[in-house]
Amino acid sequence: MKVSYRWLKSWVPVELDAQAVAERFTLAGLEVDEVAAVAPPLDGVVVGEIVAIEPHPDADRLRVCRVQGDSEERTIVCGAPNARLGLKAPLATLGTTLPGGLKIKPAKLRGIRSEGMLCSEPELGLGEDGAGLMELPADVPTGAPLTEALGLDDHVLDIDLTPNRADALSVRGLARELSALTGVPQQPPTMAPVPAAIEDRPDIELLAPEDCPVYVGRIIRGIDAGAETPLWMVEALRRSGIRSLGPVVDVTNYVLLELGQPMHAFDLSRVNGGIRVRRAEAGEGMTLLDGRDIELDEDMLLITDHEGPLALAGIMGGEGSMVEEDTVDVLLESAWFNPEAIIGRARRLGLATESAHRFERGVDPKLQELACERATALILDIAGGQAGPLVSTVEAAHRPDSQPVRMRVPALNRLLGSEFSASEAGELLERLGMRVDTDGDTLTAIAPSARRDIEIEADLIEEVARVYGYDRLPTRRPGGGLSIHVASESELPEQRLRHQIAARGFQEILTWSFVGESELERLDLLEGAQALANPLNRDMAVLRTSLLPGLLNTAGANLRRQHADFRLFELGHCFRRGEEGLVETQRLGLLMTGASRAEHFSGKARALDFFDLKGEIEHLVELNAVAGALSFQPSAHSWLHPGQAAEVLLDGEQVGWLGQLHPALVERLDWAQTAFVAELDADRLSRKRLPEFRGLSRVPAVRRDLSLVVKDSVPAADLVGAVRELAGSMVEKCIIFDQYRGPGVESGSRSLSMGLIIRDVSRTLKDSDVDDLTAKVVEGLDARFDAKLRG
Repeated sequence: MKVSYRWLKSWVPVELDAQAVAERFTLAGLEVDEVAAVAPPLDGVVVGEIVAIEPHPDADRLRVCRVQGDSEERTIVCGAPNARLGLKAPLATLGTTLPGGLKIKPAKLRGIRSEGMLCSEPELGLGEDGAGLMELPADVPTGAPLTEALGLDDHVLDIDLTPNRADALSVRGLARELSALTGVPQQPPTMAPVPAAIEDRPDIELLAPEDCPVYVGRIIRGIDAGAETPLWMVEALRRSGIRSLGPVVDVTNYVLLELGQPMHAFDLSRVNGGIRVRRAEAGEGMTLLDGRDIELDEDMLLITDHEGPLALAGIMGGEGSMVEEDTVDVLLESAWFNPEAIIGRARRLGLATESAHRFERGVDPKLQELACERATALILDIAGGQAGPLVSTVEAAHRPDSQPVRMRVPALNRLLGSEFSASEAGELLERLGMRVDTDGDTLTAIAPSARRDIEIEADLIEEVARVYGYDRLPTRRPGGGLSIHVASESELPEQRLRHQIAARGFQEILTWSFVGESELERLDLLEGAQALANPLNRDMAVLRTSLLPGLLNTAGANLRRQHADFRLFELGHCFRRGEEGLVETQRLGLLMTGASRAEHFSGKARALDFFDLKGEIEHLVELNAVAGALSFQPSAHSWLHPGQAAEVLLDGEQVGWLGQLHPALVERLDWAQTAFVAELDADRLSRKRLPEFRGLSRVPAVRRDLSLVVKDSVPAADLVGAVRELAGSMVEKCIIFDQYRGPGVESGSRSLSMGLIIRDVSRTLKDSDVDDLTAKVVEGLDARFDAKLRG
């Protein structure tokens, strides 16, 4: 919100300069980003008047002007096309240095001496219209310093408002704040009702009262089509970043800035029948003021006549009913729209308008009649005409009203560390325009209708702190004791886990916790997803139930940029609705794609496979001595390859999954290569086994290798588990070091070679002991899995 300091000071006559006002606002939570001078220094520039003009004898495009300036007439040679007798324009006198660095000196132009310079807007740093001289109003006194004549000794405050402070998007709202912060009473301009001079009344129908419960309209006939907006209004708009477009439009923009109420004016000759406020119909379209043809969605709110759309409610008017240079009869409208009916519609169409910005945040629902009266008075003063009666259509059941909010003074003092009495706290709230009732140590306040953000006790406490001044509140040490959590040796620090994974060649990514419903549905992960009450857009409508969408989006972005070999990981929170409410868990996501190693003369590059990712998980578990026996078992997930998917188990408890992406999913993603992904419970991975001392054996170990032929359907992990069960503690390790399919092994089977590391801690084993143990293992595996020694 950009606002002129002089305009603000006309409402609240404070003795503070612009910088001091900006500091007060910032300390009160209305952060001022910049305080900028309205114009550069213009010493030596005065109001000049052309009192005589004639063509230059030696140049067709130049004219010789006699200009009355500060003290005397002088001759100035000028080439501006709009130079004419009686024109008043800025005159830079001799010795003046203009903002661009040009110093004005006497000069001869085609033989005629020129003693000064008549200026355009860009030459003075006051605008961009360089087509001619800057034209000044006829009533500006000749010879007066330009800064004084145009009120250029002013500053613009650029205020960065939070979304809940829609009330401060106007001079009226900021004046209320400034008055409360300084204690200086407001002196707003008089805004008296305009009596009706004609009987014409607009017919108004509210067909969507829940979206638009208040609509105020008035007909004004016979305005002067040739009227010009006065300079004071043009300057007020310019300093707020709005260009002048003609008296009627300028007035509606001026009221928007002054009161915070967006307004619109229709050319009455283009309105057929009465006004109807309704939702758009399927397939309906319209042309906006900017010339764009749009197709309307059924959740969009429209202002229409009896034939079709006139405006996109709360966002932008339509081209077919716009006020133009020859308009003499207008229909002035002012309405209150439910923010829920406006939010997101402008963004959907790629629009950003001042009206939408305010209606989305919430306009004062009791401001519409005052705004219409104010705009009517300004139009009649500037362009003349006759106004009809003000017609106000209100569905009171749907118009919000300010509700009383209670505040306990002890709670206020406890939170702020202050010692306010009930009367002192009430006086601070009353300075903000609130109605306050006191009952002992309890205050009940009703906020002004513009303050839609005052809803609970904490809001009132914040208002007291703001108005009193955060910088004036006492400094107190917080009470209570703080406990520091000392990490146990059995806990793996999150930062160490990140470093370990990064050391294995993975790059960490951070993605949004918000994803689109369609994205989760595509991966069959939508079940249990929590929808957001106020999503930023459709692609961020629910909380993620898995880290997989973020991993796939990041991987896709890299693959589209010809980056084919990479490893990604993310450590983040996932959310899922359960029987006891929303459950939040810390998850670890991994993704690998491309080659397992770069090309090298010692061997060809090998593509990553399922076992590379499985090995990374095994490495993490072993490196951190994660509590529990790690195992894998086949699984089926719709996003994973049916033959390359597994559940990750610790002591039989599922802690995650891994596998290759399903080929159909890879095709839908339009990837040229596949990827391997995993997701694990990070909290479970953080539970470590405490180290235990074990004495070293004095006797050597014996290794026996077995090659067993088993069916492909028999998991290798089941064989290893059976060996440990059959051999007991004498088998220290069971290592599978080879797998073979081919000649000598029947189809549907494979040969697995495993090494048994056998040791008895109490004695040296004999060959007969090892042979007996080996025979027992082979017999047991044959009985359980039909495993045969390979001949």
